[in-house]
Amino acid sequence: MLTGSLLKQAIISGANNICSQKERINDLNIFPVPDGDTGTNMSMTISEAVKALSSCDSDNAGEVAKVVASSMLRGARGNSGVILSLLFRGFSKGLEGKNDATGKDLVKALGLGVDAAYKAVMKPTEGTILTVAREAFEHGAKVIKKTTDPAEVWSAVCTAASESLDRTPELLPVLKKAGVVDAGGKGLLVIFEGMLSVIKDGVMIEYAEQASASASAGDDDTFRSAAAEFDEVINFTYCTEFIVGRDPEVSTSPLKLRAYLETIGDCVVVVDDEEIIKVHVHTEDPGKALQRGLQYGQLLTVKVENMRQQHEQAKAENEKRQEKKKLEVAAPEEEIGFVAVASGDGLTTLFTDLGCAQVVSGGQSMNPSTDDIYDAVMATPAKTVFVLPNNKNIIMAAEQTAKIVEDREVVILPTKTIPQGITAMLAFDPDSDTFINKTNMTEAFKSVSTGQITFAARDSEFGMKKIKEGEIIGLDNGKLTVAEKSPKKALIKLAKSMINKDSEFVTLIYGAGISEQDAQEVYDELVLKFGKDVDINMINGGQPIYYYILGIESAQE
Repeated sequence: MLTGSLLKQAIISGANNICSQKERINDLNIFPVPDGDTGTNMSMTISEAVKALSSCDSDNAGEVAKVVASSMLRGARGNSGVILSLLFRGFSKGLEGKNDATGKDLVKALGLGVDAAYKAVMKPTEGTILTVAREAFEHGAKVIKKTTDPAEVWSAVCTAASESLDRTPELLPVLKKAGVVDAGGKGLLVIFEGMLSVIKDGVMIEYAEQASASASAGDDDTFRSAAAEFDEVINFTYCTEFIVGRDPEVSTSPLKLRAYLETIGDCVVVVDDEEIIKVHVHTEDPGKALQRGLQYGQLLTVKVENMRQQHEQAKAENEKRQEKKKLEVAAPEEEIGFVAVASGDGLTTLFTDLGCAQVVSGGQSMNPSTDDIYDAVMATPAKTVFVLPNNKNIIMAAEQTAKIVEDREVVILPTKTIPQGITAMLAFDPDSDTFINKTNMTEAFKSVSTGQITFAARDSEFGMKKIKEGEIIGLDNGKLTVAEKSPKKALIKLAKSMINKDSEFVTLIYGAGISEQDAQEVYDELVLKFGKDVDINMINGGQPIYYYILGIESAQE
């Protein structure tokens, strides 16, 4: 029998296991865009359960499972975190009222979780965490006909999960092409294996801190810092970036420059064309890097930053944010209120000006938890609160929020991008009721196409295009279509492919790493090329990760 104390230790062991391996799981992400990262989201979600269990003294399995489910629901981040929380909510329902649990109870509980997870996903995709959980449950259901010993049953569940994970590339061709298994499925297996260590052998897996993956080499560390972990290991002190104006008489290949830089540092990126060589390297001796660069021509720009100092400052600022008190609950006195998710001072101000009572800090690489959104909803003084996630990986967390708010109605507008959120807010009519506004706002944001310019967080290959880490990439409604050597070139190329005869309004949003002068140059070029046919506006969003966000609104039918 599995006691409450043993279940508690098993959950903590599972959490330690994924926290130790989160970077390996993150590395399974096949899309090169910097994102919330599956391993990080799942580890942060289950870590909320560990915090809650620290004050849980019960030896009742049902009560322990209830604490775990409640804390994970509120702490769920990203789609993978929400699905994980739903799987463990099944444990709460399946073990309800039980002091101890048999293997049969565990399988039943897992089955309830699988059902809840599948129902929560509008279009379930096989070859993902859902498949791994379901096939693990199905095998467990067969095993309990022969034995109900928790150790034997959970061992069989883990074996089935592992075999299912190995099959995910056969179900999802994109995984097979990349030569990896599903990241969410891997995360689930790692947690299950951590639990098995306690259930079978009585050994809790301890947390083993690992060096995080190297920072992605975009054009500006402002973007990379948003995607970095505060516990990352910094191998070299100075982030060194410079541009060399090529001397036409120098025939030496820039590949030799790259090879040299790799001997004195890491995170090396060397991008060149006929006129310039752009260099990024983390090193202890910036002088050596610059000196070698001078062999190829004149230095046009130089930037050297102390990453250790930046790291400590970022860590201190994060700790201050964590210490902030929760938002105060506001009585629902007004009829309608709004909550939006956005990152960047400019975008926060914009959504506030558009009428949002609360703007939750978050977005790509910084997925807010269900609890973060819940707090914002409760701090909004309205009987009906519209929530705009503005990111496809935040929608599920927002939907879970709607299920736990009791004293006001919560309406989720499934906006997947910032431009969609802006258009939805502009379509709100204070003289219309909730249903009409939901309908009109939804129709409005669905007419919006979104272009995004960012950097490749990892080497990858899409279609016939090979993408190198640090390369500037452009996304057309989430689909990678452009790879260039500068944000400006990528943005103009992307705009040419996205703006058409049906386009009416274009909004250019520039990010934290783009100067006002650079943004103005891009804006002027857009006006020159498209200004006769469309209205073009520019906003200083201040967002991390994305150099530019392009919102294109077409005429509604």
